[in-house]
Amino acid sequence: MNIIEILEASERPFPSLEIVPPLNGISKDELLNTVGQFMEFDLKYINVTCHRDEFEYRQHPDGSYSRHLVRNRISPVAVCGAIMSKYNVEMVPHIICGGNSVEEIDSLLYDFNFLGIRNVMALRGDSITGEKRFTPTPGGYTHADELVSAIRRFDERNGSKFCIGVGGYPEKHFEAANLDDDISNLKRKVDAGADYIITQMFFDNEVFYQFVDKCRDAGITAPIIPGLKPLSTARQIAALPEAFSLDIPTELTDAIRKAGSAEEVYHIGTDWCKMQTKDLLKHGVRAVHYYTMGKSRNIVEILKDCF
Repeated sequence: MNIIEILEASERPFPSLEIVPPLNGISKDELLNTVGQFMEFDLKYINVTCHRDEFEYRQHPDGSYSRHLVRNRISPVAVCGAIMSKYNVEMVPHIICGGNSVEEIDSLLYDFNFLGIRNVMALRGDSITGEKRFTPTPGGYTHADELVSAIRRFDERNGSKFCIGVGGYPEKHFEAANLDDDISNLKRKVDAGADYIITQMFFDNEVFYQFVDKCRDAGITAPIIPGLKPLSTARQIAALPEAFSLDIPTELTDAIRKAGSAEEVYHIGTDWCKMQTKDLLKHGVRAVHYYTMGKSRNIVEILKDCF
């Protein structure tokens, strides 16, 4: 089933997850055991992130340098195939503009189609380390709406029908001039053929509700799924705003700063995310998406309490 069909068919709200491909060296069984912790919660789909290839320069005895590809993680294609081999859950691999040419994106779509994957997440992706502004790969795409259009052209050529998700930013993307401009960008992605939206993490539900209202006023009718990330360390109250250009409520930051131990911080962050989840469910959301960032303990606790 595709994500839209799942949303329409589900009789009650459900959780979904985003996982990061594991580092090289992990076994398939280790990956499946980690995913298995979540399966009791009737997961409908799992997103698998992808990141741009990185390169390092190695110096030779003669003083010259050579450029070498560094891939530290298992590929999203392999991760999707491994999970699908054991669990009855839809996989949603991410496809990014950054680092991919037109031909490489088509190759990924052929791989996903071959595996029976019917859902993808289309994203521009981040800039590479040391790059202030995003630079497209030669022969690639600059914006996510171009990527969405490319996937739709692939569908037309190959008789496939991918269900396409895109990202939304309740507090605006950090490169956007303002929230209204960012919502206009989001509408371009939906008009290009995107089927649904998953938001960036947020810590104030009122921000999400206002974002949804603004999207509807702008003519965006696609389902908007809230994305949540529980805080787990004190360092994150500085790291997450810097990395994702978002606000963390004063009530939450004050509680974390007053905490007497790392374990207390962990529970404060987990309880806050539980509170957010329960409030979202009361407001009638059909699904809640969780960013695991390689962690499982707090997400399992939240799902046990809320679903």
